[in-house]
Formats: sequence, C-alpha cells, structure tokens
Amino acid sequence: MKKAFLLCLQLIFISCLFAQNGIGDASTFNPHELFAQSFNPAAGNTFRSAKGVPGPMYWQNNASYIIHAVFNEKDTTVSGDVSIAYTNNSPDQLDYLWLQLDQNIFESSSRSVAATKYPGNYFGVLNKVTGGYQLKNVTVTQGGKMYTTEPIISDTRMQVRLKTPMAAKGGKVSIKMNFSFTIPLDGAGRFGRQYTKDGVVYQIGQWYPRMCVYDDVEGWNTLPYMGLGEFYCDYGDYEYYVTAPSEMIIYGSGDLQNPTEVLTATEIKRLALAAASDKTVTIISADEAGKASTRPAAKGNLTWHFSMKHTRDVAWAAGKAMIWDAAKINLPSGRKALAMSCYPVESMGDTAWTRSTAYLKASIEIYSKNFFEYPWNVAISNAGITGGMEYPGMIFNSYKEVTARLWFLIAHEIGHNWYPMIVGSNERKYMWQDEGFNTYVNYIATDIFNKGEYVNEPAFFDKLFFGSRDYEQFMQYKDPLMTVSDAMDEEQHYQFYGKTAYGLNLLRTVVVGKERFDYAFRKYTEAWAFKHPTPYDFFHCINNAAGEDLNWFWEEWFFTTWKFDQAITAVTYVDGDPSKGALITIDNRGKMILPVIIKIIQSGGKTETVQLPVEIWHRGGTWVYKYGSTNKIDKVILDPDKVLPDLDRKNNEWNNNK
Repeated sequence: MKKAFLLCLQLIFISCLFAQNGIGDASTFNPHELFAQSFNPAAGNTFRSAKGVPGPMYWQNNASYIIHAVFNEKDTTVSGDVSIAYTNNSPDQLDYLWLQLDQNIFESSSRSVAATKYPGNYFGVLNKVTGGYQLKNVTVTQGGKMYTTEPIISDTRMQVRLKTPMAAKGGKVSIKMNFSFTIPLDGAGRFGRQYTKDGVVYQIGQWYPRMCVYDDVEGWNTLPYMGLGEFYCDYGDYEYYVTAPSEMIIYGSGDLQNPTEVLTATEIKRLALAAASDKTVTIISADEAGKASTRPAAKGNLTWHFSMKHTRDVAWAAGKAMIWDAAKINLPSGRKALAMSCYPVESMGDTAWTRSTAYLKASIEIYSKNFFEYPWNVAISNAGITGGMEYPGMIFNSYKEVTARLWFLIAHEIGHNWYPMIVGSNERKYMWQDEGFNTYVNYIATDIFNKGEYVNEPAFFDKLFFGSRDYEQFMQYKDPLMTVSDAMDEEQHYQFYGKTAYGLNLLRTVVVGKERFDYAFRKYTEAWAFKHPTPYDFFHCINNAAGEDLNWFWEEWFFTTWKFDQAITAVTYVDGDPSKGALITIDNRGKMILPVIIKIIQSGGKTETVQLPVEIWHRGGTWVYKYGSTNKIDKVILDPDKVLPDLDRKNNEWNNNK
C-alpha cells in the first residue's frame, strides 16, 4: 500500500456541493438507470464461466526466472543477468513478446516524468531521475538455438520480436539479458535507501526485467508504468542469487537455500527455535546488530541464494546493522511458516517495531483462516524508507510507524499477498480490485486481532473508510472506481481503498448479510487463487455464490459517482386511525439506492427497526411503507446507526412533537 495509503488518513477535501451531486428536495432517482437491462457483466465463455470462476478452457502463461545480481554499495547499483523461461499456454501463436522495465520510470524522458504535473511530483520522479535500466546482450533461445536480438524499448516496456513465432498451447522460449540500474533514494514510494545511524537499509523491488501478461481479455497488457497504477504479472518459479558485501545480511522473498554459507551457527540455531515458537524469538539483538560476530568469517562478498515457487514476483532488503526477530505462523492445514522482521535500532520499542513480527504472524493467521491459506514458507516485514509496499513474502514499511498505525500498515501490506499476489488481478487497470479488497479484509483482521486491541484507536480507526461519519466528505468523489488507476484524480485516489472497502462492507452487513457474503467472497478467492480475474469475474462470482442479483450495486458503486440521500416526507395513518397502521412516506432523493433501515418509536415506548429491500425502488423514487402500528408514532428515524452514506441527515428524522 505505499505512500498512497498513508494519504488516506488525512482529511478529505470537499470538492462538490450537494446540489451539484443530485442531492436536494426533489428526487433525481430514475429506476431505469439501475433496473433496466442495460448493465450486465460480460457474458461467460469457455475461458471465464458465467458463474464467475475459471471456465473449462481457462489458460494463462507461465514465466519462471533465474536471476544473478550483484549489489555494489559503493555506487548503489544492482547489476546482473536474468533468464526467463516463458511458456505460451494460450491458443494463439505469438510473434513477439513484451516485457516490463519498471526502472525506466526514472528516465528523464519517461512518460511518468512527462505526465507529472507541476507542482506535484507525487511519486518523486521529477527530482529522482537515475537513468533507468542499462540492458545488454539480449538473447533468445528457441528449439535449442540461441540468437541475439535488438529489443524495441518504449518507455517502461520492451518488445522482443521472435524469428520464429511461439507455438500455441505449450510453445516455449527462453530470454536472457544483462541489466543494471542505480538504486534511487526513494523509488517512487516503493523501494529505496534509508540512512540510519548504523548504516543504510536498502529495500529492493522491481529490480529485474519481467514479462508482461498475455491474457484472454486484452492480449498483451502493455500499459506503461506511471507510478500510481501498479503491476500485473504471471506466475512462475524463481531462483535468485544476490552477491553483496559479506558484512551485509540479505532478507529475501522465499526460502534461503544456503544458510550455512551466509549465516552463523548461532543465527541458524535461533531461527530453528523461532520456527517452533509462537512468541517472538530474537535472531540478532540490538546489542549484536552490526557486530562482526553476526557474520561468517568470510571477507569480500557472499552470495545469497533464495528460491520461491509459484509466485509472481520477488523482492529483497539489505543492511549491515538491523535487529532481526522471528516467530512461527500456524496455518489451518497444520503446516507451519515463519514470520520475520528486520529493522534499525531507531525503530525498536514495545509500541513500535518490536511488535512487528507479532503483527505479521497474527495477520497471516487471520487471513489464512478466513480467506485462503498462506502458500509460502516465509514472510518478512522490513523497516526502511518506504511508506508501505508489498511483494510476495516481503513487505516494506516505514521505520517511523508505531502502535495502531504500524499494526494496520503491516496488516495492509501483508494482506496484499492475498490481493493481488495470490488472487492475481490487474492492478495497472483496476486499483480498487487489490487496494480496496485488501482494505476491506484489513478491517476484518483488526476486529479480530488481540480481541480488538486497535478497533477504537483514535489515531487511525475513525472508520472513515467504512463511512460511519463525515459523509459530506467521504462520498465527494469526482471519478468512478472503474477509472484506470493512473487516470484517477491524484488527490482522490484514496477512494480505491475507502469507497471499495466501504461498499463491500455494506454488502456484507446490510445488503446481502455476513453469512452469504463471506461465503461468496471466499469462493471468489479460492476460484481465482494464482489466476487472473477481471472485475466482471468478481461481479459474476458474488452474484452467483451469494444468490443475489447485485448488478444495480455494481453499476452505481463502481461505474458512477452518484450520491445517496433518503428522506422521510410524511407519516399518516390508515383512515386516520393509528391502530389500523401507519403510512410512512420515504423519498430516494439521490441517484444511488440502498435498502431502507427505519427505526420506529410509538407512543408508549414500543420501538422496532425494520429493513426494506432495494426492490421498493423498482418503480420510482417514492415509497409508502405501511407499518402495523398500534399507537401513534412519536418518531421515525432513517438509518439510525448511521451505516449508510446518506449525505443529508437533516431529512432522516420525523418527530411528532415538532
């Protein structure tokens, strides 16, 4: 979740008046905009079923990597070579391949630099130009024959034109090249260098050329990397080697393959203790950090070998003097994994990073139990310059964070290992499908963690994401959620997080109900684990598994910026007699609809809360509800617990005493 997530904590700018948003005395609601058959998710086919799961002929390509890298601290560069084994499982012949070159965002001529408004520079690309990738010796191997090729580089993409087209349904090709780049101080909020009193903490992500995704929806996905829109990657196996000065420790995604070569016997013993302990075990203490005793006797460089299977990416961190601790993760199947944290001494403390491993362990156990079991063996939380960023098995977080904010940051970033690291949606196009889903599950985790330790923490959990107050601010969005990530108003992109999470919570707690929605959301996660769902797959899956046609909700919440305003306009009685029933008139004055929640208080104190379904709005924006009263009505309140995003609560109450 990155710097973008931290901006969500700030007050939201009010950009529109009620009148500009279809809110006022007269209803602007038109039922045909929601209940006509104009909006339907894309039809199912053999690749993607109409019930929102992969079809019988679903396919996706595979990209596996072998990477050798050398980290040179003197000039802060990473250089090496990458070999990519690419398999074409599609029914299409491929004449050319496309790769992502993320580091090229830091080229002075990049589209991101050109499209960054001044003043602004949200991702810091204007003053952090480092030159991007230097690439050499690009070769292709097909059918046992290797040839050199001159790639076509366009901004953050690279095209490799093949001499012989890749065969459909199983064709294979290998691409190899040498690469190097300079590590930026702050890599667009996603990696970089943090200078501490005991040395530099390096966070390294997006560090090697990688394949673009070829899928059945877009073909080649070649949207450039601009900064806000993130990534879309295929799955494969990774073997990677990082050579670094021997006094450094490398913390990487996946499993360390050569611990006896790069760790001391004491560290290996302590890691074994941690793997069996629910309490955090210290691997390197504050007193030990940076001392020669924490490193093998070797001089010069050491090479660290990591392996990670069935993943879409890897990242690593490095430093000479970090505290390191770890604890066991208990997974539903009985399998065990290892949670680890590494952080500078400035970050230690019981209200700070000393609890990082406990936060990481708890988050993974909660998500594994409720959504999908964590598939890898190790997870690492690293403290450095990055405000918050996620990679498979590795998260980068701000070394300054403490208490509730640190909990939520760790829970959020490791939560991305489910959305989109396990459920591999296209972040470049649909930011809400990972940031929003993840924010939603983060709040569920917060309710569970340590018996709700941080649920009411005022420093962070004002529930703005879930909209329990400040609706005038919360719903004042300019752009719909289906806007391509980088095209979203940059001061309002936090809606990808908040509006999505709030909408899912409304489905769970008001529209569908917890039991049915939780089941449907888990079925979606299970169906698309290690695959590539579109938004329409999600819509289909929830509709089917929950047994509810929610197309009206998908349209208004994700495709529009409509506003919500329900009002009570009158309370009368059948034949003027309260004992025959009360007639409560409700208007839907905005264009958005949701169920109606009514609290009714009769004379004598009898109180009842009733929920009316959205179907009452089928034929228009006014509904008369006949309530079986026995006495006069003293008061009627719409949405008494304030769970709906009503923009004008002054018209939500009728009082007989007024």
